Amino acid sequence: MFLIAVFLYAPIITLIVLSFNKSKTRAKWGGFTLKWYGELFNNDAIMGALFNTLLIALIASVVSTLIGTIACISIMNLRKKTRSLVMGVTNIPMLNAEIVTGISLMLLFISFNFRFGLGTILLSHITFCIPYVILSVMPRMQQLDPHTYEAALDLGATPVYGYIKVVLPEIMPGVASGFLMAFTMSIDDFIITHFTKGAGVDTLSTKIYTEVKKGIKPEMYALSTIIFLTVLVLLLLVNYKPVDKPKTAAPKQAA
Repeated sequence: MFLIAVFLYAPIITLIVLSFNKSKTRAKWGGFTLKWYGELFNNDAIMGALFNTLLIALIASVVSTLIGTIACISIMNLRKKTRSLVMGVTNIPMLNAEIVTGISLMLLFISFNFRFGLGTILLSHITFCIPYVILSVMPRMQQLDPHTYEAALDLGATPVYGYIKVVLPEIMPGVASGFLMAFTMSIDDFIITHFTKGAGVDTLSTKIYTEVKKGIKPEMYALSTIIFLTVLVLLLLVNYKPVDKPKTAAPKQAA
């Protein structure tokens, strides 16, 4: 376990240390500094790539979660054989190599004369995020008691109102999980983004790939450190559970 922890976190710790290194070279320690964090927010190229990454991830995750949830509701109303066939088709993008998906989407956009840019990246991210949402929501749909929804209809609820008030609260954990998975996959993606982005449009992954040839700037170390600490704080907040204080028994009254 110790060796696993070292292999997992030693590179991240090294990156964090280098973000405070006054020297641009990674070969020597030039002293402690916060200079790179200040220059990070003054670097328009990096901040633009960060903005594009977060914007695309947010829109793609919201749209894919909406489409994926509606798709799960529709799939559950299919016959068993048809449902298995549709689920097999939706699993193909997850099992398929990303480079095949990226090239296929690029050829599709070229065939329809789409202009490459944020729009094509967004469409691509929505496309490959939908299967992950379906994968997260479908188990909750299978655990749902269909008679509860039917009872809501018998009590006067419209189909849409019944889904909102009865079905949606039951599957909400799966919907939230699918949204977070789609958001994570969109931020992390490089290959599909590389094939579907236009000239002058970058996300963090493509920006870092471009800078590797020239040498990664220390501002990237600072940005990576901020992202890592943000995820760490969010993880601690999600898993934090306050300790319940034991209740003291009330004193017995004298007879």
